[in-house]
Amino acid sequence: MARIATSVCVFCGARPGNSGVFVAQAQEMGAALAHEGWRLVFGAGDRGIMGAVAESHRTAGGESLGVIPTHLMGFESANAQGDTLVITENMHERKKVMFMNSDAVVVLPGGAGSLDEFFEVLTWRQLGLHQKPIVLINVEGYWDPLLALIDSVIDRGFADASLRDYFSVAASVDDAMAALRAALS
Repeated sequence: MARIATSVCVFCGARPGNSGVFVAQAQEMGAALAHEGWRLVFGAGDRGIMGAVAESHRTAGGESLGVIPTHLMGFESANAQGDTLVITENMHERKKVMFMNSDAVVVLPGGAGSLDEFFEVLTWRQLGLHQKPIVLINVEGYWDPLLALIDSVIDRGFADASLRDYFSVAASVDDAMAALRAALS
């Protein structure tokens, strides 16, 4: 079986948020990945901006890998329209499977789960366990408080300034795609 040329993991919310811009950016991200010919790796749910990314990716003809833990099967309907579905035992295994099957990570707005996913891959990068690009899409300044927290962590001596070098911040999907193209070429 031939390996997919490029796979991009998208971590994001299983809720739509309180701004239509979040859903619109998720839809744009899904379509952009498909138009680039890149496989989407996602949490397999059909809700929120996660569902929006997957639906737009599928509509644009993209291939996907959905990963969902057994305990979420009843809460988040597994996106049966995806090409491949992996069911894991728990959330930690889900993150690992998603990460291991991706060449890059994009983080759209989301809640505690998305923060957990971001910090885990950021920590792995800080520890030298990978060199994969990580891109935060800062829709309407959504990640500004997170960026301020990271700056505070650095300023207060709990991390080296190089922590900021382990991820990039994009103001839009177009900026994120440009960063991904540059990093993955």
